[in-house]
Amino acid sequence: MAVKYDKLFHLLIDRKITNAQLAQKAGVSANIITRLKRDQYISLESIERLCVALNCGVDDILEFTK
Repeated sequence: MAVKYDKLFHLLIDRKITNAQLAQKAGVSANIITRLKRDQYISLESIERLCVALNCGVDDILEFTK
C-alpha cells in the first residue's frame, strides 16, 4: 500500500502556504518536503508535525493507495 500526499499540496495552495513556510512552521527540513513531493516515506513524527502546524488531521494531508 502506497501513500500519496496530493491532499497536502492542495491544502497548501488553498491556504497560500509555500513549501518553505511549511517546513519552517512544522520544524522539518526541506528534505522532508522533497520526499513528500515524491510520495516517499516520512516518519510519523514528521506527519504529526505537519498536522500540528496546519491544524488538521492526517486524513487531510495523505491518502493510502493500492
